[in-house]
Amino acid sequence: MPSSSRKSPIKLGWLGGLRRQLRHTGRPSGLQLWWSRKQKLGRGKQLSANTVYGGDGELLVSTGDIVGRWKEYFKDLLNPTDTPSVEEPEARDSEVDSFITQAEVTEVVQQLLGGKAPGVDEIRPEYLKSLDVVGLSWLTRLGNIAWRSGTVPLNWATGVVVPLFKKGDWRVCSNYRGITLLSLPGKVYSRVLERRVQPLVEPRIQEEQCGFRPSRGTLDQLYTPHRVLKGSWEFAQPVHMCFVDLEKTFDRVPRGILWEVLWEYGVHGPLLRAVWSLYNRSRSLVRIASCKSDLFPVHVGLRQGCSLSPVLFIVFMDRISRRSQGLEGVRFGDHRISSLIFADDVVLLASSGLDLQHALGRFAAECEAAGMRVSTSKSEAMVLDRKKVACTLQVGGEVLPQVEEFKYLGVLFTSEGRMDREIDRRIGAAAAVMRSMHRSVVVTKELSQKAKLSIYQSIYAPTLTYGHELWVMTERVRSRIQAAEMSFLRRVAGRSLRDRVRSSVTREELGVEPLLLHIKRGQLRWLGHLFRMPPGRQERCSGHAPPGRGPGEDPGHAGETMSFGWPGNALGSLRKSWRKWLGRGRSGHPYLDCCPRDPALDKRKTMNE
Repeated sequence: MPSSSRKSPIKLGWLGGLRRQLRHTGRPSGLQLWWSRKQKLGRGKQLSANTVYGGDGELLVSTGDIVGRWKEYFKDLLNPTDTPSVEEPEARDSEVDSFITQAEVTEVVQQLLGGKAPGVDEIRPEYLKSLDVVGLSWLTRLGNIAWRSGTVPLNWATGVVVPLFKKGDWRVCSNYRGITLLSLPGKVYSRVLERRVQPLVEPRIQEEQCGFRPSRGTLDQLYTPHRVLKGSWEFAQPVHMCFVDLEKTFDRVPRGILWEVLWEYGVHGPLLRAVWSLYNRSRSLVRIASCKSDLFPVHVGLRQGCSLSPVLFIVFMDRISRRSQGLEGVRFGDHRISSLIFADDVVLLASSGLDLQHALGRFAAECEAAGMRVSTSKSEAMVLDRKKVACTLQVGGEVLPQVEEFKYLGVLFTSEGRMDREIDRRIGAAAAVMRSMHRSVVVTKELSQKAKLSIYQSIYAPTLTYGHELWVMTERVRSRIQAAEMSFLRRVAGRSLRDRVRSSVTREELGVEPLLLHIKRGQLRWLGHLFRMPPGRQERCSGHAPPGRGPGEDPGHAGETMSFGWPGNALGSLRKSWRKWLGRGRSGHPYLDCCPRDPALDKRKTMNE
């Protein structure tokens, strides 16, 4: 046998262990093991930080110098000199909040995910999840001591920074990003605080913010610009957009201003003091392999890995957005949409370039006042218009580049408001995934079909169909998606196009439902979610058309969108009734009547008959 086709013992052992693991464990744990082992096997030589360049460009080789350089780098990175330091919140009269209950702690501990790295105290989540009633009562007592005293143990305020290589020269510190590992008992305490802060600030946050909020996700945020661009192109209404990028947002939040913002949003008294206690003595150390640096204080920014940080950040960003609002925006019916915010991803919209410049100027000024900074190199402008229109935007005297397309939350938006380029990207990304797994998963005989299909459903299909709720399923799109789907499944079944076996036969043998059916179900689930939204949600407001229509435009788009006056609205408000009604297959609307039926429903119906 040629040496090129002979499998190494390491690879055979890896595949054999993976096959046994996928066979005897649940899909999530087996896939997690497969992904981690594949990364280790395919990485080759591991990049290690055994030599780095110092601040003066000198190459450091001794362990002490290397650890000291990493400490110096992250100390400067996490403590910007132009940002105000931490300040204690002003003591004001407020109602006394209730103590932490054991039920709160128990619920948070049960939600901890296993397999996570420990913090400085080396306490793993499995240790806390195995606590009995007595152990949980002691953990609750410790949390109440911190609540009453307004002081947390030092380990709870200490983060372990681990550098992870990104790309470029591995001897340059700036080519690494640091992740911070926090104490697990401290994370339980911060999670309890987050569950108390969230209900207070949620009613005060504007509709423009969609990140880190309950019952909202990336799809909710993506739907609004999709409908704005689609409707504006259809009705010949120009839209000027600016995709704003902020520099190191989490690391630049001034804590003194943050306490004022929390007070404005209803976080008072012991709860505010408890949040402040996590930042009062905040400090970090850097860990390189088994070596640790000395501790250094961190006075600025939010804590990475803390459950409280996302909520605190969206409150901070909401205040900036609220103070920078004006009369600009894009009108949809009786509603005006001027900005879209998902955490720190900001999109400003206006009907003209001049209005957009005014909105951008106010937003940049408010960011500067709050310690944030707009990145002029990464912020971009885009214009949707029937004609080529220049949009010259400036921030601090620097002109922002104008683009014809922009990737927002993983979806590519173009100046024509179409999703064709995005679907091309999805198919290309899925093909890249299949190429990366071709030899190790798709065609290998060491893995069973069940294991391959588990990987297909968990990695390949989500990559191919991300954002499919926004797609218009034309015949061409359906054909291309089906071709990409069968490209993977035929290889799993050991076939090719030359075998001339129908796709339906291959799916039936593998026990896989058509991916087009999965897409239709996802679109219908999103439609029901849209119907259940309150009337004031921005996603529903964007469903109304802007005034006017371009000459010669066809108003009919049956099957692409549905009016909110459609009779299914009443059923869509109830999740169970909505799904039961869809299962009947007759809706009175062409979009649903042409939807493929679930084979499982037909099978159950035949068995009942």
